[in-house]
Parts: sequence; C-alpha cells; structure tokens
Amino acid sequence: MPLVPLTAALAAVLLVSLVGGVGLGASGLPWGQVVRLLRAGLTGGTIRPDEVAAYTIVWEIRLPRTVLAAVVGAGLAATGVAVQAMVRNALADPFVLGISSGAAVGANAVILLGAFSALGVWALSVSAFGSALLAMLLVYAAARTAYGLTPLRLVLTGTAMSYGFSAVTTLMVFSADRGEAARSAMMWLLGSLGGATWGSVPVAAATVLAGITYLALSARRLDALAMGDETAAALGLDAGRMRRQLFVVTAAVTGTVVAVSGAIGFVGLMVPHVVRMLVGADHRRVLAVAPVAGAVLLVWVDIVSRILLAPAELPVGVITAVVGVPCFLLLMRRRGGYAFGGR
Repeated sequence: MPLVPLTAALAAVLLVSLVGGVGLGASGLPWGQVVRLLRAGLTGGTIRPDEVAAYTIVWEIRLPRTVLAAVVGAGLAATGVAVQAMVRNALADPFVLGISSGAAVGANAVILLGAFSALGVWALSVSAFGSALLAMLLVYAAARTAYGLTPLRLVLTGTAMSYGFSAVTTLMVFSADRGEAARSAMMWLLGSLGGATWGSVPVAAATVLAGITYLALSARRLDALAMGDETAAALGLDAGRMRRQLFVVTAAVTGTVVAVSGAIGFVGLMVPHVVRMLVGADHRRVLAVAPVAGAVLLVWVDIVSRILLAPAELPVGVITAVVGVPCFLLLMRRRGGYAFGGR
C-alpha cells in the first residue's frame, strides 16, 4: 500500500478521533458547543458564564485525556515494533520484558502503602517510572552473560521477572486493608486514563516523541537486527550494542507511558502486526505508520471505555483485550501471513 496516502489518511483520522474523544462522553454536549469551546481555548476567546462547567469538561478533563491517549497509543505501538525487532519474536511487546510489571510494583507502593507521599501529585508517576527503570536494569543484569545479550535469554528473563513482579503486586493488593485503594490499584493494573491532566502530558509526549525519533532514525539498523545477529554483523552492525540501546529506549518510553496510564496490553503487540500487513516489513515504513495507528486505536478504545457503561468507566485494558484477542487470532490464521524481518 502506498505510504504517503496511507499516512495522510491516518493523520486525518487521528484529527477526527481527537475531536471525537473530546465530544463523546458520559455528559452529552452538543457538537457545536464542543467545537466553539475548543476554539475558545485554542485562541484565547471568551465563553459565556453559563458555559463554564462545559468548558471545564472539554478543556480540563476530556482534551488532556484524549491527547494523552494518543501519546500513549503512539508510544506503545512504536516500542512494540522495536521490541519485536530487538528479540526477533513477532509475539513480543513492551510488556514481555517485565518493564510494565516492574512499574506496577512502584505504582502500587504509592496507591496501597502511601510510599513517596512527599512527592505529592508526582508520587505515582515518579515511583512507576523509577521502578520501571529498576526492573529494566534487573532484567538486563540477569540476562547478560559473558557471551553477551541474546534475544532468547532476554525474552525468558523478562518473562520470568514479569511473573515475579506480578506476584509482588498481587501480594500488595491482597495485603491492603483499604478497599478503595485496592480497587484503584486494580484499575491501574488494567489500564486507565481517568487520571489524565495537562500536567501529565508534556513529559509523556516529549519522551514518546524522542523515542519515536530515535527508532525512525535507526530503521535500517532495525531491519538488519531483525534478520539475525550474523546478518547484522555482515552488514557492519554491532547487534549487542544496538540491542542495549533499544533496551534503554523502550524501557524509558514504556515506563513513562505506563506511569501515566497504567498497564495497557495488546497495543504494542497488535498494531505492529497490522501495520506490517499494510506496508511490509521495512522498518522505515512501519515506523512511519505504527505510531499514528496506535494513537488512533487508543483514542477510540478510551472513548468506548467511557461511554459503554456510563457513568461507570471500564478499564482501558479490558477493551484492548476484547478487541485484541480475536484480531490477533485472525491475523495469525490469515492465509499467507506476512514477512517479519525478511522471513
């Protein structure tokens, strides 16, 4: 499929999706009012006194949440592409390395135990991000041997560590004596954008943009890495060094988005597969499309999570699982399949 028309079409869909994410919600607002309030917020225009409540819903609640959903979706999709190339496994995603489970330990320490309370509103984000990076270092140290870092050891070590971190989180939830805190912890574990504010957008957006830029500039090296270490070496690429760099980048992006949205699965697993079927296995093409596709997907998933059982809100991870499982099975059964890393 031609890349430029596809990317332009997806960008247009993303713009429409962002407006849809602001206009749709439990509180029904006329579309004309939503557009007028968005224009007032963007241009510094005035609003009527009776529109203050609607303006707060549009500008302070829905818009940052929708923007953050797009940022998180783009980040998870891009890191999914990178992780699958890094470990040469089409079934890998950012969570297979145990980073999200590590972030969950730190987040639940704040929610359930009140750790890092001195950091105030930043306690959850800082704790989740710090524990994600610590988990990354533990996985890296355990997987590394005197012979270097191999994809198989990385996947197996990350999977084992993930189970260990999940056990710690489960123990914390069951030990909590505050029912509401345990419910908040479970909501976070399943993914939620309900806590989004304008304050959480800049750091996440900057980290995701930096990560995507690095990956896009490394597309040719990702192609070589996905074809195997021997092929990469023949092309002049130090596979071990490249894998370490990817490990740090994916951990930073994943840790950042998990800190603001919780553990959202299937985006980083499913989107790269769909995009490869559309544009092929070339990482320059995949990385031009996957972040936009991930952003569109998560914006609409968040919309569904808000309106399906309104005024109650479903965890985002439940919706991604409901959509992701059948889609992934259909993709795997598709006749002919698609190429991954030139195979």
